[in-house]
Amino acid sequence: MKQYLKLVNFEFNRFFKLYLVLIGITILTQIIGVITTARMHVNRANEWINEEHMTKGDIQLAPISFYDFSQSAWFMGPIALGAATLLIYVFFIWYRDWLGKNTFSYRLFMLPIARIQVYLAKAATILLYVLGLIALQLLLMPVENKILKWIVPSEFRTDLSINEITRIPNVALLIPNTLGEFVLYYAAGVGVVSIVFTAILFERSYRVKGIMYGILFCAASQLVLFAPLLVNTFVLKNYFYPTELFFMELATGLVVAACSIWTANFLIKNKVRV
Repeated sequence: MKQYLKLVNFEFNRFFKLYLVLIGITILTQIIGVITTARMHVNRANEWINEEHMTKGDIQLAPISFYDFSQSAWFMGPIALGAATLLIYVFFIWYRDWLGKNTFSYRLFMLPIARIQVYLAKAATILLYVLGLIALQLLLMPVENKILKWIVPSEFRTDLSINEITRIPNVALLIPNTLGEFVLYYAAGVGVVSIVFTAILFERSYRVKGIMYGILFCAASQLVLFAPLLVNTFVLKNYFYPTELFFMELATGLVVAACSIWTANFLIKNKVRV
């Protein structure tokens, strides 16, 4: 376990500087964005007051809330950038080990540990990065909500609690409202990462043929992973209760993850070329 944790720490640190850049971009963009959005709304109200000689009570301006900011590029842009960067890194975390004249993969696989620990360490690193960005967003939203209240007078805004903010559709996708949804969403994410990792190992093991093997493996895994939802939607016409679907999806996710790890273990021990 100690060697595994060292490997996770090593993998985490290899991307950490760029990760800090992502965090900085997210903080700066969203803070600047909420200030800009709030100022624009206040300026619009002031124009009505100064040019039309209206009182605050007479202005027919739709009140602003955190919902409006959450739908803007200021809020969603950094999130999309972080997601895209980590998606690319899912591939780069493996392929960079084969880059260069003296491939690092040889030294990595010669470490006195089970090779599958390399796979698991890379998967844990991706999960830690994702959870870190989620935690950052949970810390930023109350601050941004407070900034909105400071800048926009109460007459021109609608206040939302943090609980209400997390129920905004695009925010709820990022931060599920219940523990069950959180487990389901992120367990599915871990399952998808494990599938992609195994597909990459197919390519590293069989080269051109491995690309086809990897695509077929991904397709079969996704079919199994979403089989309960597909059957319930298109065959049984919403026959199952949400709780039943949750446990079926959890079970299929565990099966897919287990098959991915078993296949990856076989490839990484016997087939991967370094």
